[in-house]
Amino acid sequence: MSAAAQQQIKAPLQRQASLNNPQMRRILTSSFLGSAIEFYDFMLYATAAAVVFSQVFFANLSPALATFASFGTLAAGYVARPLGGVVFGHYGDRLGRKGVLVVSMLMMGLATTAIGLLPTAAQIGVAAPILLVCLRLIQGLAVGGEWGGAMLIALEHAPGGKRGFAASFANLGAPAGSLLAAGALSLATLLPEEQFFAWGWRIPFLLSIVLVTIGLFVRLKVVESPLFQKFDAEAEKRRMPIVEVFARHPKNLALGTLAAMSQLTISGIASVWAVSYAVAQGAERTGVLNAKALAAIALFLMTLLSARLCDRFGRRPVIMAGIGAAILFAYPLLLLVDSGTVIGFTVAVMVGQGIQGIILGPLASFLAELFPTAVRFTGSSVCFQGASAIGAGFTPVIASALVATGGGLMLLGGVWIGVLVICLIGVLIASEGRRRNLAEI
Repeated sequence: MSAAAQQQIKAPLQRQASLNNPQMRRILTSSFLGSAIEFYDFMLYATAAAVVFSQVFFANLSPALATFASFGTLAAGYVARPLGGVVFGHYGDRLGRKGVLVVSMLMMGLATTAIGLLPTAAQIGVAAPILLVCLRLIQGLAVGGEWGGAMLIALEHAPGGKRGFAASFANLGAPAGSLLAAGALSLATLLPEEQFFAWGWRIPFLLSIVLVTIGLFVRLKVVESPLFQKFDAEAEKRRMPIVEVFARHPKNLALGTLAAMSQLTISGIASVWAVSYAVAQGAERTGVLNAKALAAIALFLMTLLSARLCDRFGRRPVIMAGIGAAILFAYPLLLLVDSGTVIGFTVAVMVGQGIQGIILGPLASFLAELFPTAVRFTGSSVCFQGASAIGAGFTPVIASALVATGGGLMLLGGVWIGVLVICLIGVLIASEGRRRNLAEI
């Protein structure tokens, strides 16, 4: 690469020694807003799966079996997330971060809107749940590409000492989107029950098309990552990014997946399974959804705080502190949810998601710093989305099965703590990336 070309790459980085400049503010806004919209769509489905879909798409099954089937369709989206990470990661590492972000947002918005228009099982029979699963798979593919691109375009523009905070804007979109989703569905539950199940639940899904239009307007103005531009000329010489990740970085891939699983199991239990379980134990549905919306605020604030802390103390110490807190609070959380009261559920989900935020804040930069620029999109996405499939996608199903088999909450808590201990060991083994030069990894 010529000296003039190298200077063109360095210039944007020099101008952006701070996060407080017009271009960097636009990048962070795009990262946050796009991720918030994607996770609004994705978590809206998760919330609806807990309180709506069992009665709309699986009404011919027993209540327990209908809930299990509803969570099964939820898991389908999480299974598709690693595939989305691989596919979008491939093009993100070969063609650029920006284009991938535009495509992923369009896919998510169209799929979510289509769910809002989907006929029920009473209208078209078995075709309804089949179409629901297909649309959920599209959602999974889209969010699998969104997170990596939104995170990297912020992290790769940011100065070294503020990478953790910048990368967290993609993660901040998750609680913001969850808050919007829970709030929108909670408002819909204020309708008479018959109207809510007939058409009210569809309104939050149809709103997606409006949010996506706003998000695309902001996203199209963002410039490509300078680090990617530096490597772009060499893109055609690389092997398949996914092959290179498994061949050259298997250890970091495994450790990164374990780190991500720690916070995603909390999400699967506290914000999905616990919603359905609390309602089944007698907690009032609207109150539970309002509590879930409040918990998203706790998740947002703790993610913001821990992202700041990880730039000062390192990624690993903050993540390990969060996992330790999750281990200590596992059984208290389950007992509070089991109380069957809105107050018990509120305390459980707010503390649980606050602990999740401690891990989530440093997680994006932790994963990104495990891989070189040439495969960073693919590597970090496969870690996060693979953990999503295992940790969040199957956790509600596994939790329901463990409780239903007679093991009860004691068995569920023991299995959950065991998983968290394994995740803690993985983070302990991983290397710290706070002071690493991204261009030299």
